[in-house]
Amino acid sequence: MPNTDEIAFQHPSEKEFAKLLDYYGIRWEYEPRTFPLEYNEDGSVRSAFSPDFYLVEQDLYIELTTQSPRLNSQKNRKIRRLRERYPQINIKLLNRRDIRSLAIKYDFPDPTHVNYEAGHPRDRS
Repeated sequence: MPNTDEIAFQHPSEKEFAKLLDYYGIRWEYEPRTFPLEYNEDGSVRSAFSPDFYLVEQDLYIELTTQSPRLNSQKNRKIRRLRERYPQINIKLLNRRDIRSLAIKYDFPDPTHVNYEAGHPRDRS
C-alpha cells in the first residue's frame, strides 16, 4: 500500500481517508487516472477529472468533497459527465456530510474546519 506520509494529498481529509483504508487493509491508489471529459475543436482536452482514490479490489473510484453543498455543482457536473463518457467506470462521491460522519465515527479531525472553498486546483476548468 502507498505510504500516506509520502503522498502530497490535496486536502487533509484525503490523508485521513487513506489512513482509514489502510487500517481496514483496503488496497488503494491516489489519483491514478485522469479522465478527459470534454475536448476543444483541435482535439486538446478542455476539461478533465481525476478522482481522488481508486479502490483496487472493488474496482471503484472515490471522490471526496468537503465543499458546502452550494459549491458542489461543478464537481457533480464532472461526475455526471464521467458517467456519460465512461459508463463502465464505477465512482462514488463522498460529500461533506459523509466525510463528517466518518470523522465522528473514526475520531479524525473534522475536515470541514480545513475546507478549501474553491475546491481542488485541478478541478478548475
